Amino acid sequence: MGNSASNVELMRAIGAELPTRDALLQMLHEQNTKINTLQDQCEALTRDKQKTDDVVDKKSDVIAAQKKRIAQLEEYLRLMKHNRYGSSSEMNIYQQELFNEAKLLADGQGDEEDAVDESSAEPKKKRGGKKGLSPSLPRIQIHHRLSDEDKEGAIDTFFEKTKEELDIVPAKARVIEHMQEKAVFADDSGRRTIVTAAKPAHPLGKAIASISLLVCVIISKYADGLPLYRLEGILKRYGGDITRTTLANWLIRLSRELQPVVNLLEEHQLSSDYLQGDETWMKVLKEPGMSPTHMFGPVK
Repeated sequence: MGNSASNVELMRAIGAELPTRDALLQMLHEQNTKINTLQDQCEALTRDKQKTDDVVDKKSDVIAAQKKRIAQLEEYLRLMKHNRYGSSSEMNIYQQELFNEAKLLADGQGDEEDAVDESSAEPKKKRGGKKGLSPSLPRIQIHHRLSDEDKEGAIDTFFEKTKEELDIVPAKARVIEHMQEKAVFADDSGRRTIVTAAKPAHPLGKAIASISLLVCVIISKYADGLPLYRLEGILKRYGGDITRTTLANWLIRLSRELQPVVNLLEEHQLSSDYLQGDETWMKVLKEPGMSPTHMFGPVK
């Protein structure tokens, strides 16, 4: 009997705690509402992420376009600096046939010596009009000798000048080492003094250029019209690594040292009753809108 009563009370307690059908439906509706809310929130987050990705992509495209524009502007700046400060181009409308100069200037005739038949006893008469080489130039002689068989039985031999050739000795680079002799003297008290031999004066002091090199630079620049970047390349071939900036500094310093000579030349010119001027057009830099520069050379 006791056990039966306990079971009845337990069933009543459990039955009292179980929800009703309406409560279960209400709970299910609330859970569905929460699920729908979470789904809406997930979709909203997905849309926000898509918008963020779109904004990032657009900004990436803008950054890429800006980088491309910056690269273009840097290239324009580099070209502008090159056109303004770099090596100037020497091409102009008068140099279109520069590399055909030999064909343009050749007259189709050989040298006078080519027309002489050396085997003939009577050489042909030479054409006039061509000047010989300057007699002030130093000369060396190359003797072309007959073999012993060719001159066997001859009563005499002699040499005749049949041709003159102008020869150029290529420039040679060397390093001049200045060695100063020093003498040491000692007096009665044992005190030593040193006497150093005097060095010849140099226009640029401790510059590494010899006077001959400075003369070569001046003549090449102002007499032959070679720009400094070409002189830089020529010296580099000879083993001298000297930049065009150094060459320019040498020329500026030399202009100060040679100013007294320029003053004397000016005084000599102004002492004349009249001066003649030689006006030369010269294009220094190839820049848009830049006209050739006038260069005047007064001649007494």
